Amino acid sequence: MYQRIDGSQWRHVWVVSDIHGCYQWLMDELKRRHFNPYEDLLISVGDLIDRGPDSVSCLALMHEKWFRAVRGNHEQMALDSLQDNDFALWTMNGGIWFARLESGQQKRALTLLEECRTLPLIIEITCANGLNVIAHADYPSEEYAWNKPVSEQRVLWDRNRLMGFMVGKGQGIRGADHFWFGHTPLDKRYDFNNLHYIDTGAVFDGYFTLAQLQ
Repeated sequence: MYQRIDGSQWRHVWVVSDIHGCYQWLMDELKRRHFNPYEDLLISVGDLIDRGPDSVSCLALMHEKWFRAVRGNHEQMALDSLQDNDFALWTMNGGIWFARLESGQQKRALTLLEECRTLPLIIEITCANGLNVIAHADYPSEEYAWNKPVSEQRVLWDRNRLMGFMVGKGQGIRGADHFWFGHTPLDKRYDFNNLHYIDTGAVFDGYFTLAQLQ
């Protein structure tokens, strides 16, 4: 569930909003920021796949030394579909690309999707800006602790905390300096106390948010 990264190994560290198959757009954004794949690190808040034009290339990012990701609910939907041989929910939520692949590409995608089982749900990284915790939708506790048992379902899906903030209710999470979440497409980045919601809906005619942690 948890993965720990030492940020001091990298020159710059960035966290990026939900990618959703928008591979070339992401590459363009990294180029604009002079991202150096030999010295810098990019961490994804999950949802590498679905809806955009190139989910396979986005999955292949898992093999890059400069890239890390937490698992998103879209990766989980794909894994559940493959396990249960029931593709209805995934297809309805942007997974139709998988069925449309030619057999060779589909085989490659299948291998990459299976590798998503190894993605952590929570990444902890210490950077120049302090202790950062990255998860897809939420960290469902009032206080963060390394290896603390929390609900996987809520880490991947829960919007309750964000909805509360939107109506003026809620507070930050203790135990870390910053928490970074995606999952819910928003018109802009929202910061509530030490919580940062950065899915600015790139695949829905929005834009990528890249936040620099160091």
